[in-house]
Amino acid sequence: MQKSVAIIGCGSMGTAILAGMLSHGYLPEQIKLTVRTTENANALAKKYKVTAYATEYQPNANSLAVEGAELVIIAVKPINVTKVLDEISVVLSPKALVVSVAAGITIATMAKHVADTNQVVRAMPNTPALVGKGVTGISFGPGIDSEQQQVVEELFSAVGKTLVVDEDRIDSLSTISGSGPAYVFFFIEEFIKAAKEHGFSDDEAHLMVTETFLGASLLLSKSQQDPAELRRQVTSPNGTTMKAIAVLEEGNLEELFVKATKAALARAKEIAQEN
Repeated sequence: MQKSVAIIGCGSMGTAILAGMLSHGYLPEQIKLTVRTTENANALAKKYKVTAYATEYQPNANSLAVEGAELVIIAVKPINVTKVLDEISVVLSPKALVVSVAAGITIATMAKHVADTNQVVRAMPNTPALVGKGVTGISFGPGIDSEQQQVVEELFSAVGKTLVVDEDRIDSLSTISGSGPAYVFFFIEEFIKAAKEHGFSDDEAHLMVTETFLGASLLLSKSQQDPAELRRQVTSPNGTTMKAIAVLEEGNLEELFVKATKAALARAKEIAQEN
């Protein structure tokens, strides 16, 4: 069910959500948004035909965007979420649904900064939403009804897949799918460096590595087999790949992955305490 929407802080993620909404039947006149600069506001208004306000030019831009909106998406940095909620709470429609995509800001924290009649949701999309291949974890506040749940799930389905989880799992989810693209890009960076060590040019290394990651991911998504089995199919006994895998296993990647995601989770909990 489509609603009038405000997107506060329409950066990369907000723009991905905006594009997904428009491609799934939302009309430009249903959407208002805010960004910091007039230049970006004009560019978004021109490209998407929506109403866009610049906070550097209009100090009440966020309030202008939110007024009358049934669905409000808060896409600012975590440190600014409660400040924005305080700013817009006086003009927020009594039944408006408020969705934050900021890491570490709890439902309880958001609820303190809006009216009791406003329901709140935490969502954790990731950057592949920019190409319609995102994964969004969603945690609903205690008063959300089935219709509101459907609105939120349909919203994020426009930019990829959704996964509804209890709030005590949303920060853990963010360490996997939320931060996950950065891990993948890091591996690709290092793999490209390895290719160049073997004498390949920048362009050649980039082509080999990016297409290998893309092809392997597509193969996995279309296969009925798990990644371990697909890996075994590439790894001939006592062959070249087997030797490479053995070196990777010596690095204890399983422990390293757990350690990395625990570090991300600890930071998410710090952000929650700071707010």
